This record gives sequence, C-alpha cells and structure tokens, in this order.
Amino acid sequence: MLNILKRFYHRNDTHLFAYQGTNTPYWSAPKYENWARDGFKRNVFVFRAINLIAQGISSIPVQLEGEDSDLLSTILSTPNDLQGQNSFIETIIYYLLISGNSFIRLGEDNSLCCLRSDRVKLLPNSDNTAVASYCYNVASIKISIPADDILHLKLFNPLDDWYGHSPLESAMQAVDQYSEMARHNLAILQNGGRPSGCFILKQSNLTDEQRAQLRDDITANYSGTRRAGKILILEGGLEWKEMGLSPKDMDFESGKNITAREIAQAFGVPPVLLGIQGDSAFTSYKEARLHFWEDTVLPLAERIWSDIIHWLTRRLQLSVSIRLNIDAIPALSVRRDRVWNRISNAQFLTINEKRKILGFPPLENEDVIQEPNKKEVDTK
Repeated sequence: MLNILKRFYHRNDTHLFAYQGTNTPYWSAPKYENWARDGFKRNVFVFRAINLIAQGISSIPVQLEGEDSDLLSTILSTPNDLQGQNSFIETIIYYLLISGNSFIRLGEDNSLCCLRSDRVKLLPNSDNTAVASYCYNVASIKISIPADDILHLKLFNPLDDWYGHSPLESAMQAVDQYSEMARHNLAILQNGGRPSGCFILKQSNLTDEQRAQLRDDITANYSGTRRAGKILILEGGLEWKEMGLSPKDMDFESGKNITAREIAQAFGVPPVLLGIQGDSAFTSYKEARLHFWEDTVLPLAERIWSDIIHWLTRRLQLSVSIRLNIDAIPALSVRRDRVWNRISNAQFLTINEKRKILGFPPLENEDVIQEPNKKEVDTK
C-alpha cells in the first residue's frame, strides 16, 4: 500500500490541496499463502498456466513394463479412495508449481496421497546430510512420518538445501503489478470513471473542519458508479483541477499485456495459449501447442513419472519400468507426421528397420529396402 501524505502549499494567496505517494513499491511476501491466494486463486493467467500444465501431464497415457507391472498399475490407477490417477497426478503438479514442492505419502495399504505442501516440514538428521523424518501439521495436530514413506518432489532451489523453488515466486512481481493495475482501474470505475484531482481555493481560507466537511461532501455525493455524470457545483472561488493522467499516457492495457507475458514465461507457456493479445511469436496456435508440449509438459512429465516409479519400485521392491505413450498425444501429431514421413522416405533403411524405429514388431522376409513409389506419368 502507498502511504498518502497530505501537503498544504501557499502560492500567491492560492491554497492548493495535493496528495503525494511514496516511491517504494510493496511486493508480496514470499509465502505459500500469498502464492496460492494472490497468484493461483486471483490471477487468471497463473491459474490458466498451471491448469494447462497439470491437465496436460495427467492426460499422457503411460505404459508399465515388467513382471510387477500389474500390481503397480493397480496402485497408480486407484491411488486412494477419493482420487483416480489423473486427479492424483494433477494434485501433484498443482502443489509443485505453486510451492516448488510436492509430497507424496505411501500408506500401509499401499495407498498414495499428496500432502499439502505448506503443512509438511522436513526434519534433517543430526549431521544435516539427509532427511530423518517429516512432520505433517494440520489443525494443531503434528503427525510424524518416516522418511521412506514420503516422496519429496521439488524444483531446483539454489538457496535452499531442503525445499524447492516456486515458479510463482519468480513471477510474483509481475503478478503484483497486474493486480495493482486491476485494482487501480476498478477504483476509477467505482469512482465514476474520473481520475483523481484537487480543489484550488482562490482568495479564500478554509479551516480544518471546513476542509474535512468539503471532502466528505464530495465523497458522499459525487463518488461511485451510481453517481457518475452528476454535475458538480463549486462556489466561493473553488476550482477543480484533474491530476490523473489520460489512459493513453498511462497505457495500462500495454502494461497488463507485458506483465501477463512475464507470467507466461515463468511457467513456460506460450502467451497465445493464455489468450494474451498481441503475441506473434508463433505463426499458428498449433505451433504454439507443439512448443508448449515439447519444451514444458513432456520434460516435466518424464521427470515426475521417473521419480515416482523409481521411488515405488525401490520402496515396494518391484521390477517395473515406465514409458510415456507420446504417440497418443494429439498436440504432437505434427511432429509424429514429420518423423513418419522422414522414415518412410528413407531409401537406405529396410522395411523391418523402419518398423523397429516406429515401435512395430518385425515381419518375416521384410529385411529388404522398399523401392520408392513411382509417380504415374500423365500422358495427357
């Protein structure tokens, strides 16, 4: 909040009431509550970016391979009584992108649940070299959980050995700027669409009580959207002078788009996917989706699934490997078509070599090079 300071000036028997703000900005404190409330819940671009990433990762089909694949598939498909696999994965991504940390707990019945990040505290060992246990604090009740029963997913944090870095912390300055612009515009709307101003008193003096009464009368009778357009009648040498800048000078719309792009960049989401106007980095929406999946969704999905499978196989002593079924992702159809065309037109590969690259089993008597299709000659 800006502290408003009132100053009274004397100039050639003219009295001017003016207001001046401090130049020190106020940024949101780096806390989970601020990230979740001001970022995820109140900023449409943060909300949309995190939802796109979470829903994209949860929609990727996974294939488990190994002798214990059926058991692990059952655990993942029904992680707990309240969630299915997609909802469970989305919750993991939500907490990871909001707080930089996500904690998965393995229950005695092999159930999986994602704990709220701000309620989990790490308890390191005496040497501060490893995690001894975790403490889950909810409703003033502290629950101690062994370290082996928790999988801690975290994003890289260069200043903390135990907790991850939240992408929202990097984007919060842009979030604060966007929110402040929205509050400013809303305040102007609620004030009848008029900028702030001042009264100039010529050849007249007012007492403190009269000035306070004048200010209260103006606020009560001429402020707000319901009183917009009312005629202001001044007397006694009063003159109204606007002090606000024009919308063109303030250029709020351009500023809002710039801060919205900064938010999108923090999460690796092309601005066009968030509905931000004026973005021309991609020639088409399809190209932006391809970039989003290749550079943001797939790398994070591979990391999350790799850590989950590695932890569960070690914890439950299973022999399972995982593969993401990328071919089933509609957004990657453009890349898949390019690969298929390039392989099918490769004249130095046999049919079975092409099938192996594309993930198909070999055929008998097809270890030969396929001749290119001959174009029909138009005799007309």
